[in-house]
Amino acid sequence: MKKYIQNKFSRLVPFILVAALSSSCSEDFLEADPLSFYEPEATFSTEAGLQATLALCDKQLRNNYIHYSFSGVSVPIGSEYLFSDMAQYGKTDTGSNTADYAATIVPTGDFRRDPSGESLYLGFMWTEAYTGIKNANTVLTYIGNVTSLSEEVKNKYIGQAYFHRAYRYLNLVYQFGDIPLITKILEVPKQSYYSTKKEAIIEMITADMEKAVQWVPEQSKIGYVGMVSKGACRQLLIKCYLASGKFADAEAQANILINQSGYSLVQNTLGIFDPGGNPTAWPITRNIIWDLHRPENKVIGANTEAILVAPNGGAQSFLAFASMRIFGPNWNDANLITPDGKTAAPRFPLTDKTNYNAKYDYQRAIGRGIGTISGSYYSQHPMWVVNGIEDKQDLRHNSTVGNWVNMEDLKYAPGAGGSATWAGQNFRMKDATGKLLAQDSIRDWYDFPHYKIFMHDVVAEANPAANDFQGATAGASAHLYIYRLAETYLLRAEARFYQGNVSGAAQDVNVVRARAKATQMYTTVTIGDICAERGRELYLEEWRNVELKRISHCLAISGKPDEWGNVYSISNWDKQSGKDASGGSYWWQRIVHYTLYNKYPAGIALKPGVKFYSMDKRNNYWPIPFRLAIEPNIKGQLSQNFGYDGYDAGVKVWTKWQDAVEDESRI
Repeated sequence: MKKYIQNKFSRLVPFILVAALSSSCSEDFLEADPLSFYEPEATFSTEAGLQATLALCDKQLRNNYIHYSFSGVSVPIGSEYLFSDMAQYGKTDTGSNTADYAATIVPTGDFRRDPSGESLYLGFMWTEAYTGIKNANTVLTYIGNVTSLSEEVKNKYIGQAYFHRAYRYLNLVYQFGDIPLITKILEVPKQSYYSTKKEAIIEMITADMEKAVQWVPEQSKIGYVGMVSKGACRQLLIKCYLASGKFADAEAQANILINQSGYSLVQNTLGIFDPGGNPTAWPITRNIIWDLHRPENKVIGANTEAILVAPNGGAQSFLAFASMRIFGPNWNDANLITPDGKTAAPRFPLTDKTNYNAKYDYQRAIGRGIGTISGSYYSQHPMWVVNGIEDKQDLRHNSTVGNWVNMEDLKYAPGAGGSATWAGQNFRMKDATGKLLAQDSIRDWYDFPHYKIFMHDVVAEANPAANDFQGATAGASAHLYIYRLAETYLLRAEARFYQGNVSGAAQDVNVVRARAKATQMYTTVTIGDICAERGRELYLEEWRNVELKRISHCLAISGKPDEWGNVYSISNWDKQSGKDASGGSYWWQRIVHYTLYNKYPAGIALKPGVKFYSMDKRNNYWPIPFRLAIEPNIKGQLSQNFGYDGYDAGVKVWTKWQDAVEDESRI
């Protein structure tokens, strides 16, 4: 079911069941048949049916971050970060080159709709997006059958459906490029689709969102956190305008959202104060950044910058987010040793009754990470450098208040292999002779934003008698930000940058930095500075891969140079292949400059289990999945992306969205 959260504008909290669309809350209701999801739906003739469908669309937003199959080792949003400058696959001991993406990301590769274990979520992203599009199209197709609606209410539902469809399409075109455009529910299945140019899809969804901004009420009129409001529509319209090259229009919409829509950046502590999992081992000094990212505080009326939140809290939610487990380092691995050759810390300090000391109970304090997705070196240090200074006073990078964890801040624990000589001393990367103590600095040793990944599992903490109780060490069911006003400032900074107003762009970035109590401010900015600030502020909120591709597109449209002086052409920014460092898109240049990808010379011998991190310029887009989309489309031909098997520049592609829509009814 979809649970809406009451805020200061509402008096009742409805529970809207999606039983009209699915028989249960089992996982199979999320799946869609490849291309056969263009099959007809039962006619919806009541307002309750429309509400149920939109509730399902709302609920599905969280599926892009977490997954109903809670394996505890990966999540959909993780794939977005693996194809970015901020992370890499961390489990270097699995014995396979799962990070050799240049070779393994192919049209006939692993595009399972239901990923398990450590698979990438590329197929999941495809089917989940089209499932959301199908549900939005259901509302748009059948809303005319509900004759009892006033024009105002009808337009509200249409606008919300436009949002959900546009949200999926904007993400899809920057993940997969040119894709099939589906805008209605057909009476019979269709297997003769052709791809539509991404620019045409962006044009269509931009027009839709212009209407949605007019028709969908403000949050104060909707009343329930988790439902699409005018503010959410305006945020998406800003992104659509940027993707369209309408930079002045994007800035104008951002001005309205920032100055005239009732939102403001939270400047003071708010809501409840969660002191963390174990204040004895890792104390938290209460601060605005910590409070802003406590899941409970994301849905309260005092949170004036939350534009769209995906409710997912407490024992009533079956979608837990193993954030601490997946994104936290494997700090208690036996590979981390003391200078006298002993194990660094008890692997299970809570069960070590003889040597237990709360001062070293980091499992409860920061989680028992396994480092599936580890932070890149860039995300740990260079990303935080402004004016030549790594700003450690910035609350988002501040270990003194407890928001940020430096590995050197952890201490060796006595017992369970740890030498008494080193008990209570700080972890260290190397000993006095320079010997590396962390044998795996990718999985076991990296700094991370504790305030982002810490989620207090109150259910686990309330059950200390459980046989396997290790503390709340993995994560929890927790509310998620989709859009915040802080991002609006950074989107306006982009719009200003593309128009040549770099001082205005710097002002917007500085507003976000000032709230974080940063000491270093900008007088001018590059697009790299804006991307860095997005990384600092929006980690695990933004779709990092999608946003870097969108920014790459915007740079090509604007003709503005990147921070290295490169200028990109709209004709080929996304149509290049190869692993050499020159050329490619702006996304590619960030891969080249800030990641481990392609850093090993070709042909060298690698020890068993060591990853060869590779990426290709063609991975700017993921390939159109063969088995999910191309193979079942037996009467048509979808366009494959540049550089992949099956690419053919001569394949028919719709260049106008109106032509694609007209063709939909032709079977």
